[in-house]
Order: sequence, then structure tokens, then C-alpha cells
Amino acid sequence: MDEKWQQLKDWIDGSSNIVFFGGAGVSTESGIPDFRSVDGLYNQQYKYPPETIISHSFYVRYPEEFFRFYKDRMLFTDARPNAAHKALAHLEGQGKLKAVITQNIDGLHQMAGSREVLELHGSVHRNYCTRCGEFYDLDYVVKCDGVPHCSCGGVIKPDVVLYEEGLDNQTLQKAVTYIRNADVLIIGGTSLVVYPAAGLIDYYRGNKLVLINKGATSRDSQADLVISDRIGEVLGTVTGVDG
Repeated sequence: MDEKWQQLKDWIDGSSNIVFFGGAGVSTESGIPDFRSVDGLYNQQYKYPPETIISHSFYVRYPEEFFRFYKDRMLFTDARPNAAHKALAHLEGQGKLKAVITQNIDGLHQMAGSREVLELHGSVHRNYCTRCGEFYDLDYVVKCDGVPHCSCGGVIKPDVVLYEEGLDNQTLQKAVTYIRNADVLIIGGTSLVVYPAAGLIDYYRGNKLVLINKGATSRDSQADLVISDRIGEVLGTVTGVDG
């Protein structure tokens, strides 16, 4: 095994207080495109820039266009957990991993079996009527033509954080607490450029900060261990969990 991978394995084996913080790169191995990659959503051509379409003001003003884009480019109902998701669920089951903090909205961590998952940007699996608050699942939204409506007539909004919307303070505070108290902090599949989520790294007080990402991140110089590789392959190998 590679020397860096062996170091990660040793830290994982010796810890019972690991926290994982992940971004879009965790799900790319499940076939979900990274927004900022060369082939990602931000590099495709649309009538409006994706950043504009998935903003709160656009959702309110042009709900038909918003949902057309949302259903076509942000929902991947056939995606399944990869080795990274499975490895993290395995570590939680062993009592080693205390929490998964994710910027992803796909629900793949829960599908893999993780229980303590803090979704900073919400989830496509939760949808609520903006008028009466009635809950609707992903299947209902997918099967609706155009803008999904509640039985009361209200518009159903995905419980995802759009541009111009703030993150949930309670979720953020829980994430801060987990990170501050962690022995090992593993950050993967993110270039750490999106704030406020990327700023969570600053709350870590330990000396086993691991960054796993295919490309360089803005915080590589602060890490105790940097692994430039596919996160599913890395975590799957060091934990012995197959994809």
C-alpha cells in the first residue's frame, strides 16, 4: 500500500473519534457530475447561467424554468453509493466515525447506511409545500409535470439551499462541534472554495487533518496528510470495503 494510504489507515485504526467532511467529489464516482469540473454544470450552456437558475430569486420569479433545470440537471435517481459512501458507513458502524458532514444533496450517505449525516445544503429527498408545509418525497417531485404543487395549491419547494439562501444555523453549529472535538478530520472530494462550508476546517484543533482530493485544494498547506487520488478508491482500500 502507498505510504500515505498506510498512514491514513493507521490513523483510522487508532481512532474512535473521526469526522468526515465531503463535497461533490464524493459523489462523482456514483455518476453525479461535479458542478465546477470541466464537464460540470457550470461549464454547460443554458439560456441562463446555472448560478442564476438555482438562486432563490430565480426560483420565485421563474419557477417553470427553475424546475425544468432542477429535474434535468440536479436529480440523479439512479445513482447508488460508491466505495467512499460505503466505507464511511462501515466506519460509523464500527464506532470510529462520529459524523459525516456533507455539501451534497443526493442522500447517498444515508443510502449507504450512514446515520449521523449533517447535510449543509439540504436534500433532494425532502420537499415541502411553501403554503401549508406538507412533506413530499423525491418521487412525487420527479413525477410531477412542470412545477410541483401541493393538494392545497401551494408550490412544493425542494429542501435544498439555493444561492441567496443561508445555511441552517443548527446544522452548522452541530458540524462545528463535531469538527472541533474530532481526533481525525478527513476532508474529501472538495476543493474547499465554497464558503461558509469551507471555513469549517478552521474549527479543527487536532493534528491529523487529512485532505483527499483528485486536485489541489486551497488548504493543502495546512493539512497533516494530503492524498491526491479518487476518494472512493482511497477509503475503500484503507477500510477494506469494496465498492
